[in-house]
Amino acid sequence: MCGIVGYIGNKNSVPILIEGLKRLEYRGYDSAGLGIIADNKCTIVKRKGKVSELELSLKEHPISAPLGIAHTRWATHGEPNQINAHPHTNSSGKLFLVHNGIIENYNVLKTELQRNGYEFYSETDTEVLVKLIDSFLQKKLELSEAVRYALNEVKGTYGIAVGYSDEPDKIVVAKKGSPLVLGVGDGENFIASDVNALIAHTSRVVYLEDGEIAVVYKDRFEAKTIEDEQIKKEIHEVTVALEEISKGEFPHFMLKEIMEQPHSVKNSFRGRLLFEEGSSKLGGLQGYEERIARSKRILICACGTSWHAGLVGEYMLEQYTGIPTEVEYASEFRYRNPIITTDDTCIFISQSGETADTLAAMKEAKRRGALVLGVCNVVGSSIARESEAGVYIHAGPEIGVASTKAFTSQLIVLALITILIARRRHLSLIDGQTIIRELDLIPGKIAEILEKNEEIKTIAQDFINAKNFLYLGRGYNFPVALEGALKLKEISYIHAEGYPAAEMKHGPIALIDENMPSVFITPMDSVYDKVISNIEEVKARKGKIIAIASKHDDKIDNLVDYSIRVPETIRMLMPILTAIPLQLLAYHIAVGKGLNVDQPRNLAKSVTVE
Repeated sequence: MCGIVGYIGNKNSVPILIEGLKRLEYRGYDSAGLGIIADNKCTIVKRKGKVSELELSLKEHPISAPLGIAHTRWATHGEPNQINAHPHTNSSGKLFLVHNGIIENYNVLKTELQRNGYEFYSETDTEVLVKLIDSFLQKKLELSEAVRYALNEVKGTYGIAVGYSDEPDKIVVAKKGSPLVLGVGDGENFIASDVNALIAHTSRVVYLEDGEIAVVYKDRFEAKTIEDEQIKKEIHEVTVALEEISKGEFPHFMLKEIMEQPHSVKNSFRGRLLFEEGSSKLGGLQGYEERIARSKRILICACGTSWHAGLVGEYMLEQYTGIPTEVEYASEFRYRNPIITTDDTCIFISQSGETADTLAAMKEAKRRGALVLGVCNVVGSSIARESEAGVYIHAGPEIGVASTKAFTSQLIVLALITILIARRRHLSLIDGQTIIRELDLIPGKIAEILEKNEEIKTIAQDFINAKNFLYLGRGYNFPVALEGALKLKEISYIHAEGYPAAEMKHGPIALIDENMPSVFITPMDSVYDKVISNIEEVKARKGKIIAIASKHDDKIDNLVDYSIRVPETIRMLMPILTAIPLQLLAYHIAVGKGLNVDQPRNLAKSVTVE
């Protein structure tokens, strides 16, 4: 969601801030702004719309300063406009602040501040926070202390960066529930809500934890807790290369990331396959294998695409380990007083590792004594640091808002976890070796599917004007139907629903006519004949049918309007293959409609508010 970039040093901060904001555009936003301090004066520039609008304004009216803070806003309180954009200031204009998160008690704080004479001009909770800090500055406190006192009155989540022209040699930052990282340079320091905004300048970073405040100078930083306890922070080296977050020769990040999947899934299992033992090696779970294997229940918790991956994981784990497995929406989990015991293992899946609902659910499960495992993509993320153990998916940076390669890598990791635990229970060596061999073949089979890109693009052209879609699958491929429908909704804005194919008769069949396309996921597995019967039902009602079918299926072409063939593999791994044509179908439909597939409207890559 919202992005933060800050700089303090000897250079002009403005181009650094604009470059950083551009690297955070994928997170989703609706306005942008920055604040600088030069000659003990603050200058604020804000614009509704894209970073390019802000950049154009700055070219027309150039400014320069060695200290600056910038922000991209995804609206939570108040509509997207220039007044509600960040930074927000106090009445004198000497203090400015950018903020990610939500201040839950902002109304109470606002009422008290109004009693004390403060006036408000925006609809945001952020303006309340900056004026609350100002109220403590009026008591002659230094900036860092004013921030600390203010945050002790706040309920909610925040990642903030604060500048004050009366203390022009520092930026004060703080974090609770919203990511914030410091970049350590030589005679200069950086601030960002995402490492991607920093890697062009430094590979040395410091991750702030919840309840921590840092005072950042150009040549050092000092950290403490919100309770005023001094702390020493460790500096980490990040290994993300700049070219990994560029589009290269591709027109969109989404297409690049779809095409990277032979490589990304291989990275997900590289060094983790034990062929002779018919098992997997996951260093992040070392020492926890037996406890997981003895679990009375496994609970998978996630949101969005990661939730769909979790549904596939449920099929895997129950089939091969025999452990009862449930999948929960993280956003609902902690609000329904879930029954969690010390015999449970809870797996929390998040591409970014910063998903607010998933992180909150993880903390609740941890509080109740369950074993808490994280599955995420971003090294050093909050979920990675909060979990007791876990596995990185190693998919590489995913910039496109609609997840593609992270989904297939999550499925790979869930398969690796499944086989690791199943071999400690009752899975035979032969069966384990079969799964491992099939995993090793998956990258080549993905590459084979990607060669059909032009074929899928041609099919997509016939559906650019569709208003609705139905996606249908059974067993392991029911979650793929959900994911395919989500991809289409996210980037093409076409209404789409995913259903178990057999459930079509219990309502959705009423929608079928010649204008309602249906996508069937029909690999030649144990329920193939059942799905064929469902196809016949749609065909009888003149519905248009696209089938994701097995490579050697010689029957399907007589029943459907379009077929996209995928190679065969074992049932548990088939979703990795069947998902990819659906990613390409959604992509080409959206591009055909002239839409921005990398930054779909109203969506954010990293959902850091509830």
